[in-house]
Amino acid sequence: MAYLNANIPVQYAQIKKEYLYDLKKHHGEVEDCIIFAIASITGRPILFHAIMENGAVFYRLPISAFIQRGFQPEAVPTRRLDELELWNCFSYYPSVTNFDILDGQSGKYIGKDKKWHYGSYLFTVDFAHPESNIIDTDHSEIPHEHKCAHILALDDGNYAAQPNNRIIWDIPSFTVKDEIPDWKVQTSEWNVEDTGQWKTEDTDNFFYEIEEKKND
Repeated sequence: MAYLNANIPVQYAQIKKEYLYDLKKHHGEVEDCIIFAIASITGRPILFHAIMENGAVFYRLPISAFIQRGFQPEAVPTRRLDELELWNCFSYYPSVTNFDILDGQSGKYIGKDKKWHYGSYLFTVDFAHPESNIIDTDHSEIPHEHKCAHILALDDGNYAAQPNNRIIWDIPSFTVKDEIPDWKVQTSEWNVEDTGQWKTEDTDNFFYEIEEKKND
């Protein structure tokens, strides 16, 4: 698992130039870039690293700083960062995965505006706590608090980062039910070794026996 920075599948995108000038000028202008990595800082949104055509690299920009290639900036609706990404990072330890079943699939997420926003899957950022010798002050390992962030290329030209409980995926050969689940948030911590009901035999046998504990 990476610490702080992690590679991502490269995205050929456009950067809003005002983000290169601390939001002070060049509003409405864009230039081509390649987004190649993220930074995960607890309590901050996912931050992206990009290289420009002049060879310079700019670090730690929010997802709202970018639009997709092929879109004219005036045609892409301006959305607040908190509309595009619902939650901050849960840990300094991100994991980046491209799930095969979702790769290239379309989906939709329900926004704060109560509307569906459509797009396609790019990759997923998840978070965890690395080891017991580091004090765990975040929420990445708490079942009912944990969230991942699926990165989407929206049909309107923006990018978004949304959790599982805001997205409905469309896989035509499988997702045939047209419904919104009424599931409940998981609160269980699953463990197969905490029952106190069994033990292994105390031998050097390779295929050791498993014995039920006798209640006294």
